[in-house]
Parts: sequence; C-alpha cells; structure tokens
Amino acid sequence: MIDLGLARVSRLVQHVPQTWKAIHVAGTNGKGSICAYLSAMLTASGLSWARFTSPHLIDRWDCIAVNGKPVSESVFRDAENLVKQRDQEGRVGATEFELLTATAFEIFHRQNVEYGVVEVGLGGRLDATNVLKQKAVTVIAKIGLDHQAFLGNTIEEIALQKAGIIRAGVPCVVDGSNQPSVLRVIEEHAREVGAELHYPAIASVSEALSGEGFEPHQVQNLACAHAAFRLACPGDDRPLAHFLPMIKQMQWPGRLQRLDLQKIMGRPQEALLDGAHNPQSAEVLAHYVSRHLRSGDQPVTWVVAATQGKDMNGIFSLLLKPDDRAAAVRFGPVDGMPWVKPADPVGLLELAAQYGVQEPAMYDAGDDIRAALTWASQVAGDGPLVIAGSLYLVSSVLRLLRES
Repeated sequence: MIDLGLARVSRLVQHVPQTWKAIHVAGTNGKGSICAYLSAMLTASGLSWARFTSPHLIDRWDCIAVNGKPVSESVFRDAENLVKQRDQEGRVGATEFELLTATAFEIFHRQNVEYGVVEVGLGGRLDATNVLKQKAVTVIAKIGLDHQAFLGNTIEEIALQKAGIIRAGVPCVVDGSNQPSVLRVIEEHAREVGAELHYPAIASVSEALSGEGFEPHQVQNLACAHAAFRLACPGDDRPLAHFLPMIKQMQWPGRLQRLDLQKIMGRPQEALLDGAHNPQSAEVLAHYVSRHLRSGDQPVTWVVAATQGKDMNGIFSLLLKPDDRAAAVRFGPVDGMPWVKPADPVGLLELAAQYGVQEPAMYDAGDDIRAALTWASQVAGDGPLVIAGSLYLVSSVLRLLRES
C-alpha cells in the first residue's frame, strides 16, 4: 500500500533520537548513485555512516548498510520487531515503507553513526523519510516524469514534491542539468523556505575525472555528491581526486553492472544488467549500449520486464532497434511491497514489435527468469545481451545468481 504522509511515521520515530547528521537525497534518477558516492567519500574520510536506500535488491535488509556492509538479518529483524510493536501498541496503522523507514532510523541510532545517508522513497514532501530532524544538507538529483499518480502529471508538479525535502537554513545541492522549468520551481521553493541552493561546478569536475572512464551521467552525480559532502563535512575540503580510489572500489548493483552468467547459463561473455525503468534512465542506458556494445548494425538481445503502469513506449523507443531480439518476463514477488505488479510479457512483446523486433526474435518467458536468460544467451551468441526495464527484474536476476 502506498499512502503518502508524515503523521504515522512521525509517531513511530518520536522516541528514536536522531543524533546523526542526515544527508537527504531526492530525485527521479541518480539518487541511489549519489548515495553510494557519498558513502564512499565518508568512508575515505574515516567517518562512521549508515545508508538507507530503496527498493531492496535481494533481501529486505540489504537496503540498510552500516559502514559499507548491509546489516545482518538478525539486526534488522530485532529493530523491525520493536518498530512493529510500537505500531501495534500505538494503533498507528503504518504502511510497509513507513515501518521500514522507522526500522532504518532505529538501526542508525543503535549503531551510533555520525552520518546517515537517506534516499527518498517516493517524491519528497510527503515521503516517510522526510521526518528527518538533523539535516546537514539536501540533494535534488535529475527529475523526470515518474509516479505521476502520486506526484502530479507535469514535471513541474513533480519537481515541487521533490523540493519538499528542502529545509530552512539547510543548504541544498541541485543537479543543474535539470530542465529550466524544474530549476525555476526548485529555486522558488527554496526562496520561500529560506534555503541556499548550490549548483556543482561540472566543468571542473569533468576535468578532474578526465580519462577516468566515467559516463556523463556519472560525472553529474559525482559532482552533486562531492558538493553535498563538502557542505555536510565543512572541515574536509579535499578535492574529488582524493576520493577516487574509494569510489572506484564501490559497486552499485543494477546500474550498468557487468554480470557473469557463466555459472547458470554457460555463457562466457558478460551481460549488462541495468534497472532503467523510465525514459530518462533508458536514455542513459541507450547511450551506453550504443557507445560500448553495439558494433555497426549488430543487434542487441534484450531481457525485459516492467512494473505495471510504466512508460514502456517511451523506454522501448530509446532502447530497441530494428532486428534486435527480446525476451519478456515477469519479475518475481517483491518482499514487503505486495502492491508492485509486473507487466504482462505479451503486451511488452506487442510493443517491441512496433519498434522493429520481428516475431521470430521474440520470446515470452512468462514467470520464468531462468528461461528468459537461457533463450537470450542462446540467441545472442557472442553478441551483446542486456537485462533491463525494472529494478525488480534486477532483484530477480541477482537472487537467481545467488541461489545458483
């Protein structure tokens, strides 16, 4: 169930001290990567930190990390049981995400960390994470059309919801590559609230990262992360280059992730795994595939899934080329998020046909992720294989690999 609002979660966390400094990150795309980059910078500076991102990838507790490691199931369940007890005794009626947010904050407190890196779940203004009390800095990443049923039908309405994390007197870092109408909304809201906006110096960051192999969107996200870090930790003004060794060690699953399928498919070539689930992230993926995987007119083999209601027309228009191949599949049940439903593979393939994928080059795998990967591996041969369309598909694939 999705029911935005702060009243219930405020009651859940009212007795949990928030002594740690919070870095609060909102946006449509890039916010998870910014949280990961911030975590690497905090580690490199010897600071203790915890991170809360969503959705989880394999287990519900892997969305909470402390000093670089996901919390254990026992630590998670102990805190979760306490939060659920508060919910029942207080007759709060909290949603699943509100319970999860309160559990994360309980763990942050128990671990006595200095910093908490918190990713907004949905929107910003009414998102459960917006009960943070000790915000050191807020960050607004790239904004696009997504979750319109909850956030508004225009990108400006969505931007206003995202800007709701801004607090009086708390600096806010904004991705300056957002379209002008989005920036105007954020700037107006910041003036009303009384917060100073900071736009990262992209040119100097690009120069510092020259030759390091970062994609353009990664440069943008790194610039936002470094600006936010310097505002949250004003005593540490070391240049971005200082943090690069730690950042390069960082792994962020499901974002342009090279995946070894050999142990389950026998395929020696790596596949690319990416959670692109809206046109904005699909544009980034399409650019990467064109630069690094497509060779001339060589077709790409896709394994795709989607959440019901996503703009797959916009996504496929960017990803698919004539003569590409496509297997469509449903991702598995999402633990703790029963409202998330996969799109019908038949509909996905019908849409793929409109972008030049021929009927013999399609495969309906139904609910069988392994069958989809097997078919795609056989059809792709030595050619590129990309798994995309949903973070929940990423989760299903990673779970299959772990079980194997």
